[in-house]
Amino acid sequence: MRQFLLMLVTALAALTGVAFAQPLSGPNVWAELHSARAAVAPGERFTIVLRQDIREGWHTYWINPGDSGLPTRLSWRLPSGWSAGPIQWPAPEALPFGTLVNFGYSGEVLLLIEIIAPSTARVGQSETLSADAEWLVCSDICIPEEATLVLSVPIARQGRDDPQWGPRVAGAVAALPRRESGVDARISGGSPATLSVSLIGAEAIRNPRFFPFEGDVMRASAPQRPRVGAGGLSFALVEGASENLGAADIAGVVTYEIQEGTVWTRRAVEILAQPGEPLADTAARPAQISPDYSLAELEDAPVLEEPSMEGVALVAALAFAFLGGLILNIMPCVLPVLSMKALSFAGGAQAGVASRHGLLYLAGVLATFLALAALLIGLRGAGQAVGWGFQLQASWVTGGLALLFFGIGLNLLGVFRIGGTENVGADLAARGGDAGAFFTGALAVVAATPCTAPFMAGAIGAVLTQNAMTTLLVFAALALGFALPLTALSFAPGLQRLIPKPGMWMERTKNVLAFPMFAASIWLAWVLAEQAGPAGVLALLSLAAALAFAVFVSRWGRVWLAIGVVVLALTTAFAWRPLAGLEGPQALLAEPWSPARVEALRAEGRGVFVNFTAAWCVTCKVNEATSLMRPRVVQAFARNDVVYLVADWTNRDETIADALADYGRAGVPLYLYYPVDGGDARVLPQVLTEQIILDAIEP
Repeated sequence: MRQFLLMLVTALAALTGVAFAQPLSGPNVWAELHSARAAVAPGERFTIVLRQDIREGWHTYWINPGDSGLPTRLSWRLPSGWSAGPIQWPAPEALPFGTLVNFGYSGEVLLLIEIIAPSTARVGQSETLSADAEWLVCSDICIPEEATLVLSVPIARQGRDDPQWGPRVAGAVAALPRRESGVDARISGGSPATLSVSLIGAEAIRNPRFFPFEGDVMRASAPQRPRVGAGGLSFALVEGASENLGAADIAGVVTYEIQEGTVWTRRAVEILAQPGEPLADTAARPAQISPDYSLAELEDAPVLEEPSMEGVALVAALAFAFLGGLILNIMPCVLPVLSMKALSFAGGAQAGVASRHGLLYLAGVLATFLALAALLIGLRGAGQAVGWGFQLQASWVTGGLALLFFGIGLNLLGVFRIGGTENVGADLAARGGDAGAFFTGALAVVAATPCTAPFMAGAIGAVLTQNAMTTLLVFAALALGFALPLTALSFAPGLQRLIPKPGMWMERTKNVLAFPMFAASIWLAWVLAEQAGPAGVLALLSLAAALAFAVFVSRWGRVWLAIGVVVLALTTAFAWRPLAGLEGPQALLAEPWSPARVEALRAEGRGVFVNFTAAWCVTCKVNEATSLMRPRVVQAFARNDVVYLVADWTNRDETIADALADYGRAGVPLYLYYPVDGGDARVLPQVLTEQIILDAIEP
């Protein structure tokens, strides 16, 4: 019946004019082949992936599609001597639709295929692997799609990993369901039959599900009523069309979620269950089912409710959060921001507006803490790994805060002003007036979060396992403790009388406070170096220089302001990718240069490209970004088995200096190409283009 329905859908699609996918993509699935290896050696066994990027709201199918559907199929056209293994399937997810339950994938999926190159493969050439791919993609309707996929594989004497896809393929291979030692399984006849699986720590798992490899052995849409015990877990399976469930072996994949810290991680294990009595201690109680589980309504197991603190535990959490908020006021992340606002209160005490500013500061702190709490709750619900200070895990946030503090420092030194001379500080946080008070509270919270780790990490982690209301209450207590000192200062007349009257001391203190701002920027630049590497730090420093130029020349009139904005915009256009954490262009795999390495490679009959460069050489870096690291050039190096050697002259090296002198050069860059035929090295121009490189290395 399933095959008949699929044929009917296919025929209707053809009659109604639904087009099949063109090569590489379809209207609902983008498909492409990628190799874990940038080059392979003769006789090598390696892994490629069929990547499917599936349109939101649609899905493709596992090897057993469940109640309906068809799995992805590949028909290979390979060069002589090459062979391709079957698809190695990642663990599927359950996809309920009405009364049906299908097994498949949504979003992105990597289907793995093992390829074997023949020992007779010729070094220096590239072979083309081609496959006709067919898949069924479904949402409310199902559409068959197809594509012809092509992958070029360079042959080299020694294989090497692809820098982008090597790690991704390795991760996909590691995540494949596999047999594990110590995991046993039994299938016991009955109505329903019982599948029992020995699994260590089964009592701590949730959302278990069994997916059989064969489609007719059990009903995919029937509840499995999973149970757990000290010895493992068990499932109640309803017979399918085969009508011999429990009398023969059954193989498949068991998926489940296990908690790691505050995050639930999905795992999968392959099993082969043999007929026999159920395993002991595998059915003591119903398994845990989370509210967001796709089959929660189908299963009869009790749904987990979010835990809630009560009584003494909740009071203690609120008290510790309030105390932690008080302590944060003296932390180095926060003190510069608060000190700056305290100066404005000195003026406010005379003007009678300090109390209003104190309340607005409290509102800014409370609003920001609660907004962060809401964001954490949302991310937790989406299954993300979160923790306090998580916003500094994003390189663009780190870089943005560094630039913000740098800009505030420039303003405190008087490089520029916003809104007139009566305003102190840069941006909204440092402005005078009501907005300045509110946004000082917001900025202080953002600056404070890294400093909470020694005091609040455990408490925040515990709170994030509670329900949303408990989380919001604890964050509100943290906000009140954090805002109390400065808010109290704005209301207590006695304390305000202790604040000196405005005068030159305020200007001098304001200037001094610029340097803690710069110190905070330096610290954030160090954090960014850990996240985005030297390229990210270079991007940040370039933006800082452009920002300083823009705000400095803005004092000279509108024309100069426009020039400064253009400089800042152009710098941002070149610098945003490292700060956003995006991958740069595909890189050549480099080896350190030495005369001995050049001779050894030439003796092997391989082409050699040598880049004499240095970190301080601007021309070198421009050539690398605009020419050497371009995709066409990277592919040409792999296709022609050219080895890329780098002679790094960042620090003085006499061997490199002597080599430069041999070619009449006193400095870098110098680019040499040693051809495969063994001729003399060809000296390339100091300013490269893609075409110059391609003309040099292509035969």
